[in-house]
Amino acid sequence: METLRGIVLVVHLIGFAVLFGAWAVEALGARRITRIMSWGLLVAGVAGLALAAPWGTDHDLNYTKIAVKLIVLLVIGALLGVGSARQKRSQALPAAIFWVIGAATVANVAIAVLWR
Repeated sequence: METLRGIVLVVHLIGFAVLFGAWAVEALGARRITRIMSWGLLVAGVAGLALAAPWGTDHDLNYTKIAVKLIVLLVIGALLGVGSARQKRSQALPAAIFWVIGAATVANVAIAVLWR
């Protein structure tokens, strides 16, 4: 069971790496929202929810931390949705939305690593 939990954790980390990597590439380029960002967020979210389930191991789950991370994930998803819609309509993405997506992604990783 611990091996399966480890695999799900790796998938979760890959999802956030895809989200942040796609954001970083766009930060150096056109500063737009891409589908790969949404896919990375989806993978990280689904794997994160799977990690939040009790696995029958001796790990104590911090439900407050999980709730905060879920809220940040939902904010990132909302910003991706709003930004994508604005891009489709006017081809212009407000800079604030783009930069907050990156900052919120880093914040979510920082919460995961630093909150004990």
